[in-house]
Amino acid sequence: MPSKKATAPATDFIDVAGRTVHCAATGSGPPVLLLHGLDRSLADWAPLQAALPDHRLIAIDVPGFGRSQPLPDCRLPALAGHVERVLDRLGLTSPVHVVGNSLGGAIAMRLTVHAPERVSSLTLLNSAGFGREVTWALRILDLPLLWRLLLRPTEGNAQLAERSLFHDPDFATPERTAAALALARREGAARTLRQVARELGSWRGVRSGWRTELLAEVSALDTPTLIAWGTHDRILPVRHLINAASTLPRARTHLFPRTGHLPQIERTEETAALLRSFWNDR
Repeated sequence: MPSKKATAPATDFIDVAGRTVHCAATGSGPPVLLLHGLDRSLADWAPLQAALPDHRLIAIDVPGFGRSQPLPDCRLPALAGHVERVLDRLGLTSPVHVVGNSLGGAIAMRLTVHAPERVSSLTLLNSAGFGREVTWALRILDLPLLWRLLLRPTEGNAQLAERSLFHDPDFATPERTAAALALARREGAARTLRQVARELGSWRGVRSGWRTELLAEVSALDTPTLIAWGTHDRILPVRHLINAASTLPRARTHLFPRTGHLPQIERTEETAALLRSFWNDR
């Protein structure tokens, strides 16, 4: 039975172009950049960081989420551009492995398109960008009034959101729920979440414009790519893996059984083994 808890690594705050970025670096070896999903934080990577001490795993809070300051522009290119500046600030001028989950996957793809020489491999875990379907909870963010009810920072809302991420409800621990609630209570957190969500989608689902353009650009690259999904993802359905395999036919794919939206937590050891195998083949 996998552990439901992980010891949080030490974190730091760095200044990147006048904005505070919260980050956590662990291990030693080839560098790996970890990008979390919408309304999440670098804490989602703590189990994987503990499982991969033979790589330098650098998790950051994406601008506007966790404990990183937001940007004036919350569109995908701006987020990816800021992530590239984080690499510069950390002195990572050579190519790095990039791993993105959900929104982090879309940011990782945009970073790869913008600066392919900075990315030695691309891993997409339950990534945004491969289909229109998305949980109703994100569609509601496009609707007046209703979004305010959904994003009220209450314990009930935090529990509901946390449980939606996992196939095994035991992973929605009180500690993870309390951490999510604390972040939801940050000033401006709800506004930032809604802004980013509305850039990417509407009540109809994930917008096709940015998806079509981004996937066409990624498919034209020769960056080694791994795409993995959980069979029981309630945020972005598993059928998106079929779309991904069709759109990026050169990518390696993997399906985690009985797994939700965060395989790096729910299937930590399997994810670590999959990544090691993928990276070693490079």
